[in-house]
Amino acid sequence: MKNKKQGYFLPKTGVILFTFLFCNLAEAQQLIELSGIIKNTGTQKGIDAVKVQIENTQDSASTDPLGNFKIRTRVAIPFRLTINKDGFTSQTVEILSLSNKLSIGLHPHNTIIDEVVISASRVPEKILRSPIAIEKIDIKTMRESPAASFYETLENVKGLQLLTSSLTLKIPNSRGFNSPNNFRFMQLVDGVDVQSATLGVPLGNAIGPTELDIQSMEVTPGAASALYGMNAINGLASLQTKDPFTSQGLSVYFRGGVNHVDNFNHKISSLGESAIRFAKAFNKNLAIKVNASYFSGTDWISNYQTDQNPNSLITANPKFSLSDNPAEDLWNKYGDERNNRVAVKIDYNGKPTTFNVARTGYLEKDLVSPEVKNIKFDAGLYYRFGDQWRASYVYRYGLLDGTFQRGNKIRLQNATVQNHKVELTGKELTFRAYVSIENTGNSYNLKPLADNLDLTSLSNNNWKNIFQTSLQNNINAGIDLNESFILARQEADKNRVVPGTAAFEQLKNTIIGINNWDSANAGIAGAPPTGGAKLEQKSRFYQGELTYDLSRFVKIFNLLAGVDYRLYSITPDGNNFVDFNRPVSERNIPLSNGTFGKNVIYQKYGAFAQITKLFFGDKLKLNAALRMDRNPEFEAKLNPRISIVYSPVNQHNFRASFQNGYRFPSLFEALSFVNNGNVRRVGGLSKVNDGLGYLENSYTLASIDRFTSAVNADVDGEKSQNQAAQDNKQLLTAANLQKLQPEKINSFEVGYKYVFFNNKLVLDWDFYYNIYEGFLGQVEVAVPKNSQIGSNTAVLAMLDRSKQDRYRVYTNSNSTYKSYGTSLGLRYNVIGNYNVNTNVSYNDLASNASSDLFITAFNTPKWMVNLSVGNREIIKNIGFTLVARWQSSFDWESPLASGKIPSYYTIDAQATWKLPEIHANIKIGATNLLNRRYFQYAAGPEIGGLYYLAFTYDLKL
Repeated sequence: MKNKKQGYFLPKTGVILFTFLFCNLAEAQQLIELSGIIKNTGTQKGIDAVKVQIENTQDSASTDPLGNFKIRTRVAIPFRLTINKDGFTSQTVEILSLSNKLSIGLHPHNTIIDEVVISASRVPEKILRSPIAIEKIDIKTMRESPAASFYETLENVKGLQLLTSSLTLKIPNSRGFNSPNNFRFMQLVDGVDVQSATLGVPLGNAIGPTELDIQSMEVTPGAASALYGMNAINGLASLQTKDPFTSQGLSVYFRGGVNHVDNFNHKISSLGESAIRFAKAFNKNLAIKVNASYFSGTDWISNYQTDQNPNSLITANPKFSLSDNPAEDLWNKYGDERNNRVAVKIDYNGKPTTFNVARTGYLEKDLVSPEVKNIKFDAGLYYRFGDQWRASYVYRYGLLDGTFQRGNKIRLQNATVQNHKVELTGKELTFRAYVSIENTGNSYNLKPLADNLDLTSLSNNNWKNIFQTSLQNNINAGIDLNESFILARQEADKNRVVPGTAAFEQLKNTIIGINNWDSANAGIAGAPPTGGAKLEQKSRFYQGELTYDLSRFVKIFNLLAGVDYRLYSITPDGNNFVDFNRPVSERNIPLSNGTFGKNVIYQKYGAFAQITKLFFGDKLKLNAALRMDRNPEFEAKLNPRISIVYSPVNQHNFRASFQNGYRFPSLFEALSFVNNGNVRRVGGLSKVNDGLGYLENSYTLASIDRFTSAVNADVDGEKSQNQAAQDNKQLLTAANLQKLQPEKINSFEVGYKYVFFNNKLVLDWDFYYNIYEGFLGQVEVAVPKNSQIGSNTAVLAMLDRSKQDRYRVYTNSNSTYKSYGTSLGLRYNVIGNYNVNTNVSYNDLASNASSDLFITAFNTPKWMVNLSVGNREIIKNIGFTLVARWQSSFDWESPLASGKIPSYYTIDAQATWKLPEIHANIKIGATNLLNRRYFQYAAGPEIGGLYYLAFTYDLKL
């Protein structure tokens, strides 16, 4: 027997002892069983999860935690074994005859020279020679991370942010324009887009792999639309699960922990997660895999009282020094927004005076239960045809509680997403088809819930009249202005239900069960509410895709081509989407509970081709791709990408790339029709606008604020309202919104990867420059009822909320936005098993000479720094990792809340004790170890320390 590369096995190769046992079975053909142990040549210890495979066959096995394996085959001797493990140099062993003893082993290495990724080019390639920036997180890194779950190790990836909306809901983003409702970042699990159909974004890892089944994660922190289309202009995360043929066995995982240890906003609480995995290959052709997990805990609380409408603004009361701002709009309070603001007019100091006053509203912490859960289940059946073909069916299910931020806060309660996937793969071809099914369960919208809690007691007009009368009486009685406002609010709120009471809970639950956000009763005492907050979405999308490697036909270069098709089928409930078959006059009328309209269809299809060619002895790699995407609502768009990778030697790799990408508006941006608390949030397609006029017959909200403030000032100066309106009508600005178009990005990127000091130090640097055109965002406008903008009637309508319709419209910006940034990562094996990893990222948005209709929401800190230190075996079977993160302060902008996000740093830590004799390990760890509370975005939750103990049992078969 000899080594394929070195000839005959010699002691100097550092190869260690294998014992092969074979036996004859009473079958038509001889079945050989080989068993042995694989050890680390440096430590002389067994290596877990090494893949041992008979070359050019599917006969394979994986080692247990002690390094033992067994493999069965009917392949006749001679044959070759390939032995692979991340972090070790691969071996190929040729079996020429049977022997009791062999000298074979695996050499550890600390380099990415041989690390392979797939996501960057949709074909396997060495990560050093990837044409664009890409990061890979292997199973070992995830296990050694102090993150509470494997998914949260994404926080440590260079150039990536991970926003925490809930314990159960983490949202990734890269290179700016961050949002907890991120349409621009795609997430795949084994090739399946795991987004929620109508919400339009991936719900973190709610339907993804369990702790026991994850194999690796690949992250592309930048545009990937040339190959993946649709939602991948700001990044892609591809999660891969374990192969049931090579990772067989029974695994069990338990994690228990606590958070809220400082009893701030909530008393100390426990959390727990359990998971089980079973995989079995019945023979070399048939295998099954089953996973299940359950998580429950107490969520982080969102309870910041930051005022977005301070008294200094014209939308408040800047002429008066009021310690209690009557027009306040707090981050985590709902029902106090501008749409529930009234103008109160009284005589003060002998002259007429107008004040802006907001309804009282309700705090988020009183509207949602902090208890959350996440249930996941998946099962797969896998079958292999010969040595190259493989078919599979996989079912995946996720149930989620959590708080999701869009234009409003959405409480997801028992929301479910299901996937059915069939796949056929061969050496050159991959066909995949799947369906994603969404049901929002008992979910609800916090804004209409707060609105209707207030409106059930009194309509806005009745509440204003009571407040106004009380305020005037208090002033007449000689009471101080500040105190008069407090007393007037108390009087107007007398019939309002109070949080914590049985009446509040009963009314809240009633409103949550009503699928009608558009109206409430007229404030008649004792009348049941007619306005609700239920989020009832039952939708699905279908995806089919085919890729084919045509390289053997063209021969002069590698050619990969593919096609795909996606169809969304949305069931209109009257609150989020409407039935466009209904007359325009009836679209504003919500459907009754449990009633749905005719399905709304939204679709796209595309095709791509990619060529790769090597020059100059494989030192120069040219990669070019072209993708065409078509959506029937828009013109076809071409997405090209071209890149060059130059590798004078394996250790030095330079790259440069350009790609153009389009993002079709998401389903919600195109077709939504949502009541947003006296404001309807609408998609930008013309058919949604038909009969409503917000595109061509509206004024911008910003100009209405200026106009209203000027008119009120003139009226307080004893002008008539009509005269004041005519004198200030030039302050009104027509919106003139353009027809909705796809968003476009031109992305330039250069990078360099270098391996130093005998593979101990890895440097990874990149720089990007992005140009966005037609950037998609929301602008609020007002349409005068029964009149055209510019007319006297329309001008006066802007002073009377009942004579205008408000819309928050998804539209394209008029400006071009340019963002740029750079990141640097270093990985260093200091001495022994000690590893130090650090990365630094910088992101910025170039300023524009002209302002736009809406806020751009770059929402990204300029600086982010990660540093980790660890040793997987500081003493026998015990290792540790420390991770520190810091980011600079920045401004956050969104339709829901805006404000300053302070800088913060966190420290995470873990220690792991391996127990190979019983196939187990114990991990103790903490995230935000010092419990330094922080928040990541305006109106987001305040995140504290989380401390946990985890146990994993992993019995290989």
